[in-house]
Amino acid sequence: MGKKVVTLGEIMLRLSTPGNTRFVQSDSFDVVYGGGEANVAVSCANYGHDAYFVTKLPKHEIGQAAVNALCKYGVKTDFIARGGDRVGIYYLETGASMRPSKVIYDRAHSAIAEADAADFDFDTIMEGADWFHWSGITPAISDKAAELTRLACEAAKRHGVTVSVDLNFRKKLWTKEKAQSIMEPLMKYVDVCIGNEEDAELCLGFKPDADVEGGHTDAEGYKGIFQQMMKEFGFKYVVSTLRESFSATHNGWKAMIYDGKEFYTSKRYDIDPIIDRVGGGDSFSGGIIHGLLTKATQGEALEFAVAASALKHTINGDFNLVSIEEVEALAGGDASGRVQR
Repeated sequence: MGKKVVTLGEIMLRLSTPGNTRFVQSDSFDVVYGGGEANVAVSCANYGHDAYFVTKLPKHEIGQAAVNALCKYGVKTDFIARGGDRVGIYYLETGASMRPSKVIYDRAHSAIAEADAADFDFDTIMEGADWFHWSGITPAISDKAAELTRLACEAAKRHGVTVSVDLNFRKKLWTKEKAQSIMEPLMKYVDVCIGNEEDAELCLGFKPDADVEGGHTDAEGYKGIFQQMMKEFGFKYVVSTLRESFSATHNGWKAMIYDGKEFYTSKRYDIDPIIDRVGGGDSFSGGIIHGLLTKATQGEALEFAVAASALKHTINGDFNLVSIEEVEALAGGDASGRVQR
Protein backbone atom coordinates (compact mmCIF):
# COMPACT_ATOMS: atom_id res chain seq x y z
CA MET A 1 0.00 0.00 0.00
CA GLY A 2 1.44 3.35 -1.04
CA LYS A 3 2.04 6.12 1.49
CA LYS A 4 1.12 9.79 1.17
CA VAL A 5 4.29 11.77 0.42
CA VAL A 6 4.24 15.58 0.07
CA THR A 7 7.03 17.68 -1.45
CA LEU A 8 7.25 21.48 -1.75
CA GLY A 9 9.36 23.47 -4.18
CA GLU A 10 9.80 24.89 -7.65
CA ILE A 11 9.41 23.06 -10.93
CA MET A 12 11.25 24.78 -13.75
CA LEU A 13 11.36 24.71 -17.50
CA ARG A 14 14.68 23.10 -18.38
CA LEU A 15 16.27 24.08 -21.69
CA SER A 16 19.25 21.87 -22.44
CA THR A 17 21.65 21.91 -25.35
CA PRO A 18 21.31 18.84 -27.60
CA GLY A 19 23.91 16.14 -26.90
CA ASN A 20 27.11 17.66 -25.57
CA THR A 21 26.99 20.90 -27.54
CA ARG A 22 27.90 24.18 -25.87
CA PHE A 23 25.45 27.03 -25.28
CA VAL A 24 27.13 29.20 -27.94
CA GLN A 25 26.86 26.42 -30.53
CA SER A 26 23.22 25.56 -30.06
CA ASP A 27 20.43 26.66 -32.37
CA SER A 28 17.79 24.75 -30.41
CA PHE A 29 17.15 23.42 -26.92
CA ASP A 30 15.62 20.20 -25.66
CA VAL A 31 12.68 20.95 -23.37
CA VAL A 32 11.86 19.07 -20.18
CA TYR A 33 10.57 20.13 -16.77
CA GLY A 34 12.27 19.49 -13.47
CA GLY A 35 13.35 20.77 -10.09
CA GLY A 36 14.52 19.29 -6.79
CA GLU A 37 11.33 18.40 -4.98
CA ALA A 38 9.36 17.75 -8.17
CA ASN A 39 11.98 15.15 -9.09
CA VAL A 40 11.57 13.52 -5.66
CA ALA A 41 7.79 13.42 -6.13
CA VAL A 42 8.16 11.65 -9.49
CA SER A 43 10.43 9.02 -7.90
CA CYS A 44 7.92 8.40 -5.10
CA ALA A 45 5.03 8.15 -7.58
CA ASN A 46 7.04 5.59 -9.59
CA TYR A 47 7.41 3.51 -6.43
CA GLY A 48 3.63 3.42 -5.96
CA HIS A 49 3.17 6.17 -3.37
CA ASP A 50 0.57 8.94 -3.43
CA ALA A 51 3.04 11.70 -4.20
CA TYR A 52 1.79 15.29 -3.99
CA PHE A 53 3.91 18.16 -5.30
CA VAL A 54 3.11 21.60 -3.90
CA THR A 55 4.07 24.77 -5.79
CA LYS A 56 2.60 27.78 -7.57
CA LEU A 57 2.53 28.05 -11.35
CA PRO A 58 1.08 30.63 -13.76
CA LYS A 59 -2.30 29.97 -15.32
CA HIS A 60 -0.88 30.16 -18.85
CA GLU A 61 0.10 27.26 -21.10
CA ILE A 62 3.72 26.99 -19.97
CA GLY A 63 2.50 26.69 -16.38
CA GLN A 64 0.04 24.04 -17.54
CA ALA A 65 2.78 22.18 -19.41
CA ALA A 66 4.71 21.92 -16.12
CA VAL A 67 1.62 20.52 -14.39
CA ASN A 68 1.13 18.07 -17.27
CA ALA A 69 4.75 16.88 -16.96
CA LEU A 70 4.03 15.89 -13.35
CA CYS A 71 0.67 14.28 -14.15
CA LYS A 72 2.30 12.20 -16.89
CA TYR A 73 4.30 10.32 -14.25
CA GLY A 74 1.52 9.96 -11.69
CA VAL A 75 2.30 12.89 -9.37
CA LYS A 76 -0.80 14.41 -7.75
CA THR A 77 -1.17 18.12 -8.49
CA ASP A 78 -4.27 18.89 -6.36
CA PHE A 79 -2.43 21.42 -4.18
CA ILE A 80 -0.64 23.38 -6.90
CA ALA A 81 -1.76 27.02 -6.70
CA ARG A 82 -2.25 28.82 -10.02
CA GLY A 83 -1.27 32.42 -10.62
CA GLY A 84 1.80 34.62 -10.77
CA ASP A 85 3.73 35.73 -13.81
CA ARG A 86 6.33 33.20 -14.77
CA VAL A 87 7.74 29.70 -14.68
CA GLY A 88 11.40 29.62 -13.58
CA ILE A 89 13.82 28.55 -16.29
CA TYR A 90 17.20 26.93 -16.18
CA TYR A 91 19.60 26.27 -19.02
CA LEU A 92 21.80 23.17 -18.99
CA GLU A 93 24.96 22.50 -20.97
CA THR A 94 25.97 18.86 -20.49
CA GLY A 95 29.71 18.43 -20.06
CA ALA A 96 31.90 15.51 -21.03
CA SER A 97 35.20 14.12 -19.78
CA MET A 98 37.12 16.98 -18.13
CA ARG A 99 34.60 19.67 -19.17
CA PRO A 100 31.98 20.08 -16.42
CA SER A 101 28.29 20.61 -17.00
CA LYS A 102 27.00 24.17 -16.61
CA VAL A 103 23.71 25.52 -15.31
CA ILE A 104 22.42 29.06 -15.88
CA TYR A 105 19.37 30.11 -13.84
CA ASP A 106 16.66 32.46 -15.07
CA ARG A 107 14.23 32.03 -12.20
CA ALA A 108 13.90 35.38 -10.42
CA HIS A 109 10.28 36.46 -9.76
CA SER A 110 8.83 33.05 -10.58
CA ALA A 111 5.32 32.29 -9.35
CA ILE A 112 6.52 30.22 -6.36
CA ALA A 113 9.17 32.82 -5.43
CA GLU A 114 6.38 35.38 -5.03
CA ALA A 115 3.69 33.08 -3.59
CA ASP A 116 1.93 34.02 -0.35
CA ALA A 117 0.98 31.86 2.59
CA ALA A 118 -2.67 32.42 1.60
CA ASP A 119 -2.07 30.38 -1.58
CA PHE A 120 -1.82 27.16 0.46
CA ASP A 121 -3.74 25.43 3.24
CA PHE A 122 -0.91 23.41 4.73
CA ASP A 123 -3.11 21.71 7.34
CA THR A 124 -5.28 20.26 4.57
CA ILE A 125 -2.17 19.35 2.55
CA MET A 126 -0.52 17.51 5.47
CA GLU A 127 -3.64 15.72 6.66
CA GLY A 128 -3.06 11.96 6.49
CA ALA A 129 0.45 12.43 5.08
CA ASP A 130 3.22 10.01 6.04
CA TRP A 131 6.17 12.03 4.79
CA PHE A 132 7.05 15.64 3.89
CA HIS A 133 10.21 16.43 1.92
CA TRP A 134 11.79 19.77 1.08
CA SER A 135 15.26 20.92 0.07
CA GLY A 136 17.51 23.88 0.75
CA ILE A 137 16.74 25.16 -2.73
CA THR A 138 13.18 26.17 -1.76
CA PRO A 139 13.98 28.65 1.05
CA ALA A 140 16.87 29.95 -1.10
CA ILE A 141 14.48 31.04 -3.87
CA SER A 142 13.09 34.01 -1.89
CA ASP A 143 12.21 35.14 1.63
CA LYS A 144 8.57 34.38 0.82
CA ALA A 145 9.46 30.82 -0.18
CA ALA A 146 11.47 30.46 3.04
CA GLU A 147 8.36 31.46 5.00
CA LEU A 148 6.26 28.89 3.09
CA THR A 149 8.83 26.23 3.96
CA ARG A 150 8.57 27.06 7.66
CA LEU A 151 4.75 27.02 7.58
CA ALA A 152 4.74 23.67 5.77
CA CYS A 153 7.17 22.19 8.34
CA GLU A 154 5.02 23.44 11.23
CA ALA A 155 1.89 21.91 9.69
CA ALA A 156 3.75 18.63 9.07
CA LYS A 157 4.71 18.47 12.75
CA ARG A 158 1.13 19.24 13.84
CA HIS A 159 -0.01 16.23 11.82
CA GLY A 160 2.74 13.87 12.99
CA VAL A 161 4.38 13.70 9.57
CA THR A 162 8.00 12.57 9.14
CA VAL A 163 10.03 15.45 7.67
CA SER A 164 13.13 15.07 5.49
CA VAL A 165 15.42 17.73 4.08
CA ASP A 166 18.01 17.57 1.34
CA LEU A 167 20.34 20.43 2.31
CA ASN A 168 21.21 21.14 -1.35
CA PHE A 169 23.24 24.35 -1.08
CA ARG A 170 23.09 26.46 -4.27
CA LYS A 171 25.72 29.20 -4.34
CA LYS A 172 23.98 30.89 -7.27
CA LEU A 173 20.91 31.46 -5.06
CA TRP A 174 22.34 32.59 -1.72
CA THR A 175 25.43 33.01 0.47
CA LYS A 176 26.48 30.55 3.16
CA GLU A 177 25.75 33.20 5.82
CA LYS A 178 22.18 33.66 4.58
CA ALA A 179 21.78 29.89 4.18
CA GLN A 180 22.81 29.22 7.78
CA SER A 181 20.56 31.97 9.17
CA ILE A 182 17.52 30.45 7.42
CA MET A 183 18.36 26.73 7.48
CA GLU A 184 19.50 26.26 11.09
CA PRO A 185 16.15 27.31 12.66
CA LEU A 186 14.32 24.95 10.26
CA MET A 187 16.31 21.92 11.43
CA LYS A 188 14.19 21.52 14.56
CA TYR A 189 11.37 20.20 12.33
CA VAL A 190 13.58 17.68 10.51
CA ASP A 191 13.70 13.92 11.21
CA VAL A 192 15.86 12.81 8.26
CA CYS A 193 18.74 15.03 7.12
CA ILE A 194 20.24 14.30 3.69
CA GLY A 195 23.24 16.16 2.36
CA ASN A 196 26.79 15.81 1.17
CA GLU A 197 29.84 17.16 2.95
CA GLU A 198 29.72 20.54 1.19
CA ASP A 199 26.02 21.05 1.96
CA ALA A 200 26.54 20.28 5.66
CA GLU A 201 29.36 22.79 5.86
CA LEU A 202 27.67 25.61 3.93
CA CYS A 203 24.12 25.20 5.29
CA LEU A 204 24.85 24.17 8.87
CA GLY A 205 28.53 24.95 9.49
CA PHE A 206 29.74 21.36 9.92
CA LYS A 207 32.88 20.17 8.15
CA PRO A 208 33.89 16.51 7.78
CA ASP A 209 37.45 15.33 7.86
CA ALA A 210 37.60 14.23 4.23
CA ASP A 211 39.42 15.32 1.07
CA VAL A 212 36.52 15.47 -1.34
CA GLU A 213 38.22 17.28 -4.23
CA GLY A 214 40.92 14.60 -4.18
CA GLY A 215 38.28 11.91 -4.37
CA HIS A 216 39.10 10.63 -0.86
CA THR A 217 35.63 10.40 0.65
CA ASP A 218 36.67 8.19 3.53
CA ALA A 219 33.55 7.25 5.45
CA GLU A 220 35.45 7.56 8.74
CA GLY A 221 35.70 11.32 8.24
CA TYR A 222 31.92 11.54 8.24
CA LYS A 223 31.22 9.69 11.46
CA GLY A 224 32.15 12.53 13.78
CA ILE A 225 30.17 15.09 11.83
CA PHE A 226 27.09 12.83 11.65
CA GLN A 227 27.22 12.42 15.43
CA GLN A 228 27.62 16.18 15.97
CA MET A 229 24.69 16.98 13.65
CA MET A 230 22.46 14.46 15.36
CA LYS A 231 23.40 15.76 18.80
CA GLU A 232 22.79 19.40 17.82
CA PHE A 233 19.55 19.00 15.86
CA GLY A 234 18.01 15.76 17.14
CA PHE A 235 17.71 14.08 13.73
CA LYS A 236 16.52 10.46 13.61
CA TYR A 237 18.74 9.76 10.60
CA VAL A 238 21.65 11.54 8.97
CA VAL A 239 22.38 10.45 5.40
CA SER A 240 25.04 11.49 2.91
CA THR A 241 25.95 10.54 -0.61
CA LEU A 242 29.69 10.16 -1.24
CA ARG A 243 30.47 11.11 -4.83
CA GLU A 244 33.96 10.61 -6.28
CA SER A 245 34.21 12.82 -9.36
CA PHE A 246 36.82 11.50 -11.77
CA SER A 247 35.34 13.45 -14.70
CA ALA A 248 32.00 14.87 -15.84
CA THR A 249 31.11 11.46 -17.25
CA HIS A 250 32.73 9.13 -14.70
CA ASN A 251 31.83 9.11 -10.99
CA GLY A 252 32.11 6.73 -8.08
CA TRP A 253 28.91 6.67 -6.03
CA LYS A 254 28.03 5.33 -2.60
CA ALA A 255 26.32 6.60 0.54
CA MET A 256 26.26 6.38 4.30
CA ILE A 257 23.48 6.47 6.91
CA TYR A 258 23.52 6.86 10.70
CA ASP A 259 20.56 6.27 13.04
CA GLY A 260 22.26 7.35 16.27
CA LYS A 261 23.38 3.80 17.00
CA GLU A 262 25.22 2.45 14.01
CA PHE A 263 26.72 3.61 10.73
CA TYR A 264 26.03 1.80 7.49
CA THR A 265 27.96 2.38 4.26
CA SER A 266 26.46 1.16 1.00
CA LYS A 267 28.19 -0.69 -1.76
CA ARG A 268 29.92 1.51 -4.33
CA TYR A 269 28.88 1.95 -7.94
CA ASP A 270 31.23 2.97 -10.73
CA ILE A 271 29.10 5.10 -13.06
CA ASP A 272 30.67 5.44 -16.50
CA PRO A 273 29.43 6.93 -18.73
CA ILE A 274 27.09 9.36 -17.00
CA ILE A 275 24.26 10.37 -19.34
CA ASP A 276 22.67 13.06 -17.14
CA ARG A 277 23.61 13.65 -13.52
CA VAL A 278 21.10 16.46 -12.93
CA GLY A 279 18.55 15.08 -10.47
CA GLY A 280 21.00 12.46 -9.17
CA GLY A 281 20.70 13.70 -5.61
CA ASP A 282 16.92 14.01 -5.88
CA SER A 283 16.67 10.41 -7.07
CA PHE A 284 18.67 9.44 -3.98
CA SER A 285 16.23 11.36 -1.75
CA GLY A 286 13.26 9.67 -3.44
CA GLY A 287 14.93 6.31 -2.90
CA ILE A 288 15.70 6.90 0.77
CA ILE A 289 12.12 8.06 1.40
CA HIS A 290 10.76 4.88 -0.19
CA GLY A 291 13.39 2.78 1.62
CA LEU A 292 12.71 4.19 5.09
CA LEU A 293 8.94 3.89 4.54
CA THR A 294 9.04 0.27 3.37
CA LYS A 295 12.27 -1.52 4.33
CA ALA A 296 13.04 -3.34 7.56
CA THR A 297 16.50 -1.85 8.14
CA GLN A 298 18.36 1.37 7.42
CA GLY A 299 20.91 -0.63 5.44
CA GLU A 300 18.27 -1.98 3.05
CA ALA A 301 16.78 1.51 2.72
CA LEU A 302 20.19 2.96 1.84
CA GLU A 303 21.05 0.25 -0.69
CA PHE A 304 17.74 0.94 -2.47
CA ALA A 305 18.45 4.69 -2.56
CA VAL A 306 22.00 4.33 -3.89
CA ALA A 307 20.95 1.86 -6.59
CA ALA A 308 18.02 4.11 -7.63
CA SER A 309 20.31 7.06 -7.90
CA ALA A 310 23.01 5.17 -9.81
CA LEU A 311 20.34 4.29 -12.38
CA LYS A 312 19.23 7.94 -12.64
CA HIS A 313 22.68 8.92 -13.92
CA THR A 314 21.87 6.89 -17.06
CA ILE A 315 18.56 8.66 -17.81
CA ASN A 316 18.06 11.93 -19.68
CA GLY A 317 16.02 14.64 -17.99
CA ASP A 318 15.53 15.53 -14.33
CA PHE A 319 13.18 12.68 -13.46
CA ASN A 320 14.27 9.18 -12.38
CA LEU A 321 12.02 6.98 -14.50
CA VAL A 322 12.67 3.59 -12.91
CA SER A 323 10.50 0.97 -11.26
CA ILE A 324 10.99 -0.70 -7.87
CA GLU A 325 11.83 -3.94 -9.72
CA GLU A 326 14.65 -2.30 -11.71
CA VAL A 327 16.14 -0.75 -8.59
CA GLU A 328 15.88 -4.01 -6.61
CA ALA A 329 17.59 -5.91 -9.45
CA LEU A 330 20.57 -3.54 -9.34
CA ALA A 331 20.67 -3.37 -5.54
CA GLY A 332 20.62 -7.18 -5.58
CA GLY A 333 23.77 -7.28 -7.68
CA ASP A 334 22.76 -7.25 -11.36
CA ALA A 335 24.79 -4.41 -12.87
CA SER A 336 25.58 -6.21 -16.14
CA GLY A 337 23.36 -4.03 -18.32
CA ARG A 338 22.50 -7.11 -20.40
CA VAL A 339 19.33 -7.00 -22.47
CA GLN A 340 16.35 -8.25 -20.46
CA ARG A 341 14.58 -10.62 -22.88
